Amino acid sequence: MKISLKAARVNAGLTQTQAAIKAGKNKMTISNWENGKSPIDSFSLEKLCAIYGVTIGDIFLPSKLANR
Repeated sequence: MKISLKAARVNAGLTQTQAAIKAGKNKMTISNWENGKSPIDSFSLEKLCAIYGVTIGDIFLPSKLANR
């Protein structure tokens, strides 16, 4: 079963701020990715997956973001 970016972050025990610091991004970027307001590039997705301890295959991305 696939999970959202937010679920992966929460399961990793991180806040948006903590995830942003680890990923070298700002909190608003993490929020926008989680809420589908902006697309996530493959490098950033790989980095977040490593931080969250999941694989890219574990993550559900809304189709409007996955196609970009």
